[in-house]
Amino acid sequence: MIRQGWIAPGDLVAVVQQCDLAGVSRATFYAQKAPDLVDELDLLLGRLIDEEYTRHPFYGTRRMVVYLKTVGHAVNRKRVQRLMRLTGLAGMAPGPDTSRPHPEHKVYPYLLRGVPVVRPNQVWSTDITYIRLPRGFVYLVAIIDWYSRRVLSWRISNSMEAVFCVDCLEDALRIHGRPEIFNSDQGSQFTSVAFTRVLEREGIVISMDGRGRVFDNIFVERLWRNVKYEDVYLKGYATMGELMVGLAEYFAFYNGERPHQSLGDETPDVVYRTGKGGGAMIVDKFGGAGEEPPVPLRSTGVSSPATARSKTTATTQSTAKPGQRRPAASAVECTA
Repeated sequence: MIRQGWIAPGDLVAVVQQCDLAGVSRATFYAQKAPDLVDELDLLLGRLIDEEYTRHPFYGTRRMVVYLKTVGHAVNRKRVQRLMRLTGLAGMAPGPDTSRPHPEHKVYPYLLRGVPVVRPNQVWSTDITYIRLPRGFVYLVAIIDWYSRRVLSWRISNSMEAVFCVDCLEDALRIHGRPEIFNSDQGSQFTSVAFTRVLEREGIVISMDGRGRVFDNIFVERLWRNVKYEDVYLKGYATMGELMVGLAEYFAFYNGERPHQSLGDETPDVVYRTGKGGGAMIVDKFGGAGEEPPVPLRSTGVSSPATARSKTTATTQSTAKPGQRRPAASAVECTA
């Protein structure tokens, strides 16, 4: 104890050297240190953060700073970060990216650029999105027919495991037969052996979006926009049970009642059943060939991309002023 009194932390000599000179173990010296005083304000802020997090678990540090300011405690974000880290709190957000690839999974090339889709069950496509609930996130997967935009099957899950995607695929194949081409992104669920094995078993050609090609799966992306803005954001579902019932009602409405402008105001059910009035094609705007196949975007007689672009060019050339840029032609046909 006497030798421990020789050591002064604020001295010019480091504590490590002082302990060596005095023959005192550093562990013994540090164990005798007086405990840090408890900051009463930290205790109060921690309690307020915990209560607000219980009410709104999606609040991160930035929103907590704003909340604490509204209740009379102006603190900076670093302090809130430290307090939330000590209590193990973090704002709830989608954990893994819905399109995160697996480094060991095989990736297939994209096969649909410039290919006209002229009949049902020629091309199916799938994707995953997330839906925010008060206590977390739910992941939604759906399979659609490109020609008719019909939702063939869907599933929800509270995890990103591949099993719910495989169940969705098996369900679509059992009810609607099989497509010629199946397209997806390069997410680990769709490149997994469990998922691709089902497609290979059925003799289906596999296509996957190119990296950075936002239009390659635009029809499913448009579906997500419709689902969220026309149903999820309006209803504000609280539980997975409510969400499942609500989505079942919405997809029945989407397929059977909601008119689609790109389908000549017909419904996906009618177009899928009759094989008339649908269609799609992804135009390769940045391809090196410089030519586009002279086929209509849909079977209702709309002009081909090359024809439409030539008309646009002729019109803008006659009206544009010298040095004025011409507007770019549309990359895809995707009107709701």
